Amino acid sequence: MTSAQTILVATDLSAPARHAVERAFYQAASTDSELCILHAMELDALDSLREMLGDDVFAVKAALKNDAHTRIDQLTGDAAIHRGVAARARVAEGNPLATIAAEADALDAHLVVLGARGESFLRHALLGSTAARLLRKSSSRPVLVVKQAPHEAYRSVLVTVDFSPVSLQAIRLARYWAPNADLVLLHAFELPYEGKLTFAGVDEQVIRQYVTREGDVRRKRLHDVAAVAGLRAVEYSARIVHGDPAQQIIAMEQEVDADLIVIGKHGSHIAEELLLGSVTKHALAESQCDVLVICDPRQAPDQSP
Repeated sequence: MTSAQTILVATDLSAPARHAVERAFYQAASTDSELCILHAMELDALDSLREMLGDDVFAVKAALKNDAHTRIDQLTGDAAIHRGVAARARVAEGNPLATIAAEADALDAHLVVLGARGESFLRHALLGSTAARLLRKSSSRPVLVVKQAPHEAYRSVLVTVDFSPVSLQAIRLARYWAPNADLVLLHAFELPYEGKLTFAGVDEQVIRQYVTREGDVRRKRLHDVAAVAGLRAVEYSARIVHGDPAQQIIAMEQEVDADLIVIGKHGSHIAEELLLGSVTKHALAESQCDVLVICDPRQAPDQSP
């Protein structure tokens, strides 16, 4: 990565969304990055109240905009969270999803930070809407979904590795955005048609032997990927586990007390517009810690260190 990085954090100015802003300040301070704070307001939705409010709807819009400017100024000026970072802030009108994506493109943001929950008047900061839809549509920028109040820099980072091109990018970005954290590289695997092998007459001992051999092969491969990503052996620990990847990620999160999971998102075709990969979606829904979703580098600009 180059030295001049830009972080965009989107907030609906609710109390839960404040966690995302605080985490963005942490990331900006620890990586010497520029920070931009965005609040998007879809005020056109108020036009449906025109019949009830009449011309007062314009006064309501003005009041909401003034309140947003006041509250975002309070955020940027709060010494308890800004950590010495002079953030730029903007209040914009428009659909939150489109506005966030457009702002990220305009800034050429290297990281987009969103809250997992919100209490927006228009309900646009929920994980089920803005964050999830942006993740489905984004194919070029890492998105950090913040779930917890940040009390310190990330200490323990769980990086999922499936040996796809996005895995290499995930390791590199995990190291960059959490430079002092303990890295745990996790690869979980199942055998093809594993659930039907016994039914098909394959001896259970044969299956166990194959799992053991496959685990050894994959362990070596994991260390090879880590080396290509620039990690030395002392900079990470490797975990190879047999089982459903979605379930194993959540189990490992608890085992290593991770405060960040880094996971890859594959592809940018129409299926990805409709549904995040099941493993990624499960991690977003079931994890307790923050989740950094990395795009497939085959669809993204080069952001490697």
